[in-house]
Amino acid sequence: MSMVFLFSGQGSQYPGMGKDLIESFPHLSKIFNTASDILGFNLKEKCFEGSAEELSKTIIAQPAIMATSLAAFEAAIIKGLSPVAVAGHSLGEYAAMVASEMLTLEDGFAVIKARAEAMQKAAEENPGAMCAVLGRTESEVEEICSKIDDYVVPVNYNSPAQTVIAGTVKGIEKAEEEFAKIGAKTVRLNVSAAFHSKLMQSAADEFYGKIKDIKFHKPNVKFYSNVLGDELTDFSDMPSLLAKHMVSPVRFTSELQKLSENGASAFIECGPGKVLTGLVKKTLKGAEAFNIEDCASLEKCAALVKK
Repeated sequence: MSMVFLFSGQGSQYPGMGKDLIESFPHLSKIFNTASDILGFNLKEKCFEGSAEELSKTIIAQPAIMATSLAAFEAAIIKGLSPVAVAGHSLGEYAAMVASEMLTLEDGFAVIKARAEAMQKAAEENPGAMCAVLGRTESEVEEICSKIDDYVVPVNYNSPAQTVIAGTVKGIEKAEEEFAKIGAKTVRLNVSAAFHSKLMQSAADEFYGKIKDIKFHKPNVKFYSNVLGDELTDFSDMPSLLAKHMVSPVRFTSELQKLSENGASAFIECGPGKVLTGLVKKTLKGAEAFNIEDCASLEKCAALVKK
């Protein structure tokens, strides 16, 4: 079975995530301990005992999701599961980089610390909004956004029936009105910034300055990119690509289709929740998709994959 490991994005966090895995595989505490040393706060405590409100803060959510995702990944490896390719949704690309050894664990958390801080700052300086548009094609969403006289653009191509748009607060409000006119359902996201849009340019610039000297290695498995919507083969200037990633759409639907075309037969989501598992099933009809976020889901996934 040709397995692809997917890594969860921001918004998937919840109190207590990762605790069950760490209790069952104590040596995986190294992931959280390493992160805590780099971040300057106790990440394990934030994940296991923090409130939902505290965990939702970008500077905590991003490393917390990454640590939980990597714990799930390592637990999967222990169970004998291994990927031929990796991909992540937005934030998830950074866990994918560590999992594929493109980044060391230490550098991975140094990069995510710089990213989270830059994004938090940009969100405060350039307030924005995001919402999901359901049941409409990518081209329909693009067309309506292009007609709005304020800044609003598609930023997450999540599945054939779900595209997330981002922009100024006024731009999003106008877009919601236009989609309502054609009977399209929209769901406002619980964020105060327009991620993956030009409103994140200041974050991208700051982020690049902080990571430009970090060493990136060629991954040990195939790596798929949100920016390309396809396999990434040129790793010569990852800092520039990751800065571009901050202000570019997440082409996740295209990634999944390319992975399927290239022989992927099972998709395993590592990290809190099962959002990506759902997106796989909506995008690739009949695809096998599983999630690993705790011991119960780990055992279930291992049993089903090995059948």
